[in-house]
Amino acid sequence: MKVILTQTVPKLGKEGTVVNVADGYARNYLFPRGLAIIADKKQLEVLEKKLARIAAKSADQKATAEALGEKLGGATVRLPGNVGAVAGKLFGAITSQNIADAIKSQLGQTLDRKNIALIDPIKRLGTFEVELDLHRDVTVFIHVEVYDPNAPVAEAPAETESAE
Repeated sequence: MKVILTQTVPKLGKEGTVVNVADGYARNYLFPRGLAIIADKKQLEVLEKKLARIAAKSADQKATAEALGEKLGGATVRLPGNVGAVAGKLFGAITSQNIADAIKSQLGQTLDRKNIALIDPIKRLGTFEVELDLHRDVTVFIHVEVYDPNAPVAEAPAETESAE
């Protein structure tokens, strides 16, 4: 089934792209979460007009996004997590808003939570690679380290995992 992505979906595509996915994936995952719409003739025409408007104002925004990407690319952000009785599992979760706040406080860069391509919140301790979608053509990755603030400092670092 052909769909138009309304948001960036990691390992699938960026916002505004037309992708071909399995019917069940579209019906059960993309549509209920508002991540895609069906790519019928009318929607494709609307998409073309939208892409033309975006391209007109995109040049200067791309330069700004590339400069921000150079500053943030490969950086590490540390977030404390409240650990439950089961070692490694968090009370609550680390969301894209938490990551955006940490980037602002630790790296001094303001970033909208919508630019952080984190579909599911982080619910474990460890280091995670998170995608930042700064522009249609600019994507960078940062490392988010979730640690237990009550643990001894001499503890070995957690394994690297991917948050997607």
